[in-house]
Amino acid sequence: MPLVVCATPIGNLEDVTLRVLTELRAADVVLCEDTRHTRGLLQRHGIEARLLSYHEHNEASRTVELVPRLEAGERIALVSDAGMPGVSDPGARIVRAALEAGVEVTVLPGPSAVETALVASGLVGERYQFVGFLPRGAKALSDLWEELRGWRWPAVAFESPQRLPATLRSLAAADAARPVAVCRELTKRFEEIARGTAAELAERFAEPPKGEITLVIGPAPAREVDEAAALVAVAELVDAGLPRKHAAELVARLTGAARNRLYRGSL
Repeated sequence: MPLVVCATPIGNLEDVTLRVLTELRAADVVLCEDTRHTRGLLQRHGIEARLLSYHEHNEASRTVELVPRLEAGERIALVSDAGMPGVSDPGARIVRAALEAGVEVTVLPGPSAVETALVASGLVGERYQFVGFLPRGAKALSDLWEELRGWRWPAVAFESPQRLPATLRSLAAADAARPVAVCRELTKRFEEIARGTAAELAERFAEPPKGEITLVIGPAPAREVDEAAALVAVAELVDAGLPRKHAAELVARLTGAARNRLYRGSL
C-alpha cells in the first residue's frame, strides 16, 4: 500500500480537497505535526482516524519505525499543520525513505500559501523563486537581498510576525523602492494583503502584526544592458580558459544580457 502525502488547508478548513478527505478516511494511520490541530480538521469533516505524531523532533525515529509498516502493507497518510508536507514542513525524509524501499508514494495536491500569496500580491511573473523561511541574522538577510538584486522575477518567503519589522527595514535599507507584498493570515477571517514598496511597508509594519506571514518580494527593475561590454567580458573569460557556454551563462547572470545572444555574438 502507498504512502499518501496530503495537502491540507492553510487556514479555512473548507479548502481541503475531496480526494484528501477520502484518503484520510481510508488510511490505517494519519501522520501529523500536531495531533490536536489535525483532529480539528477531521472533526470538521466528520472523520475518525488513528493519528500519530510526526514532527521535526521525531521524524528520524518515526521514519525508521514506519517504513517497515509501509512495506508490510499499511496505508499511511501524511499531513502537516498547513499546506504540503515536505515543503518547509516535515515529510521529505519519509518520502525519500519510502521511495528507496520501493514503496509507492502518491501526492494529493491542495492549498499552497506560496502560490496563494504570489497571485494575491499582483507580482506574479513567468517564474518565481521560493526561499523558504528567511534567515534570522542581519548579515544573512543582507546577503539574500544582494542575491535577489539581479533576480528579475518575484521571490516568496515565510517570515514570523515578530521578525517582520526588522526584515522589512533590512530590505528597505538594501532597496527602498523594491515592490513587496505582506500577505497575512491567508484564507482566514482577518486575511490582509498589504502592497507597496519596501520602504512603505517597513513604515506600515513598524510593530509586529498578528498572524502568519508570507512575504512576496517583487522582481528587480529591468536594467539597461551594455551588450558590447558583456561580449568583451565573455571573450576575456574564454581567453582565460572558461568554456564559452559557461562564460556566456555567467555574464548573462551578472548583467541581465540574453545568454544565447552572448554565446552567438562571441563566436
